[in-house]
Amino acid sequence: MTRIANPLPATFISPLVDHLSALVAAAPDAERTITNAPYTGEPLAALPVSTPADVQDAFVRARQAQARWAAVPVRERARILLRFHDLVLERQDQALDLMQAENGKTRRDAFLEVTDIAITARYYARSAAGLLAPKRRRGAIPVLTHTTELRHPKGVVTVISPWNYPLSMAAGDAIPALLAGNAVVQKPDTQTALTALWALDLMREAGLPADVWQMVVGRGSSIGDALLAGADYVMFTGSTASGRLIARGAGERLIGASLELGGKNAMVVLADADVAKAAEGAVAACFPSAGQLCVSIERLYVAEEIREEFVAAFVARTQQLKLGAAFDFSADVGSLTTAAQLETVTTHIADAVDKGATVLAGGKARPDVGPLFHEPTILADVTPEMTLFAQETFGPVVSVYSFRTESEAIALANATSYGLNASVWSRSGSHGRAVAARLHAGTVNVNEAFAAAWGSVDAPMGGMGDSGLGRRHGADGLLKYTEAQTVAHQRLQGFTPPKGIDHQQWSRILTGALKTLKAVGAR
Repeated sequence: MTRIANPLPATFISPLVDHLSALVAAAPDAERTITNAPYTGEPLAALPVSTPADVQDAFVRARQAQARWAAVPVRERARILLRFHDLVLERQDQALDLMQAENGKTRRDAFLEVTDIAITARYYARSAAGLLAPKRRRGAIPVLTHTTELRHPKGVVTVISPWNYPLSMAAGDAIPALLAGNAVVQKPDTQTALTALWALDLMREAGLPADVWQMVVGRGSSIGDALLAGADYVMFTGSTASGRLIARGAGERLIGASLELGGKNAMVVLADADVAKAAEGAVAACFPSAGQLCVSIERLYVAEEIREEFVAAFVARTQQLKLGAAFDFSADVGSLTTAAQLETVTTHIADAVDKGATVLAGGKARPDVGPLFHEPTILADVTPEMTLFAQETFGPVVSVYSFRTESEAIALANATSYGLNASVWSRSGSHGRAVAARLHAGTVNVNEAFAAAWGSVDAPMGGMGDSGLGRRHGADGLLKYTEAQTVAHQRLQGFTPPKGIDHQQWSRILTGALKTLKAVGAR
């Protein structure tokens, strides 16, 4: 595994840091919190810290702004999102620098977030008017009952976004909420708040009124209650443990919540797979963003008859990956983001090795490259008593297993409380899709790792089991931010007998009508 030289200190973006920090909803004399650059460990930004009172004030302003924003025609909201789309693409170098500086990922991985947000903005800008338009529904009495489904915004949506995909998770969840006519109060993770604030800055430049989307910065233990108390709906991406707490709080308030939580995602390499392509696909499945990706693969099941060939190819390709901290496209694998995440990775690997696991590739931290770098690691002989067997590691670590039959592979892949993403490899598309349909996961990719399903933004994306509730993307990803209302207008004759007909006669007439409707195939 080769090394790429360290970059210049990330503080070169300091003028931008000052501008973005001023967008945080906090008092002018607010306490400051320092973030550090993963590549170097050097200080990166001093961000204002929002208090519970700041959060409450943000919700007051958001409610006032939301009433005006909801009155803006959907197509005008969409035009703002299309201008935002253009700005993201035009200013992408700035976003890439920010994501690398804050998160430590490679420029290649950061660029995928830029493309993701452009696709999401375009899709919802072009789809929102149709999704939100009044829909005629079949009335109770044909012709006589005029029934319409309307969609109203929830009000103010709380978005709590994580550090691992700071642009995708921040802007990607705000976009449909805003297009649906809501205001948003968002708490991005402090470590990557600058990237989220950059998106907010561009959205305002595109024409979004200032108070419609606001951001607060602070620890969940300090401002989490205020974020929940003011919300009409909550969108959260993070750990399963935190998701349970948010779901409990939302349930107490009788508001909705959408939660994308943890995963222990499986990749199944069938006996008829193209081994070379599957090995290359495994690299793309396991190590993007140094494995700090909710949909990345941590469990790899390979048919016994091709296991030796596959593992040899996978190990060889993994050992060729270049670790690096350069602000260009030269590195394959970047840094972990926090010291806590590095500790989790090293602890999980050490526990596995102590209990008999075999390291096939990697296995070590790389402080010679940067303080939080770790080699992409492949393990074999992993058994249930090892921590990483069932627990999410969220790092560049994958365990390889074998199977004899497809039924066994499916059972092994499904033997988890999680159900976020999965991957199936086969030379036959129909065969791969048939196996995919039997996996307990919200998204399953055939001959791809995760990008195919994630990038299909017209289709819903989310988790089963401990991986969460609700869906982002597709119609669900926008309509979840709305309240459905049915308006039924009864004309001429209702359900009570007309004058001159008693209830017994009326019941016979209605009975005959119901039988006729069934006979003619009416729904």
